Amino acid sequence: MTDHKTNRLPQIPESEITLANMGLGEVAYVRELPAQEVERLIGQKIAADPATPLYCLYLADGTPVSVSDSREAAIANAVEHDLAAINPN
Repeated sequence: MTDHKTNRLPQIPESEITLANMGLGEVAYVRELPAQEVERLIGQKIAADPATPLYCLYLADGTPVSVSDSREAAIANAVEHDLAAINPN
């Protein structure tokens, strides 16, 4: 995410750089996002209550792949895309 006050991207922790290099195209992770963040991510309005948590599947380098309404569905999307879903925490 961009820091809108300074218009700079935040520093990426070393652990995320390592994750990105682990298996691009093979490894993915899931993060919970508020609906407003998903709208910003995909660039269009979505039909979801702003309080509803959504789950985004990302490639190891942070590229979003899909958005789902449950963690289980996001992991199923990883399997469908032949990606190994890992827990980045």
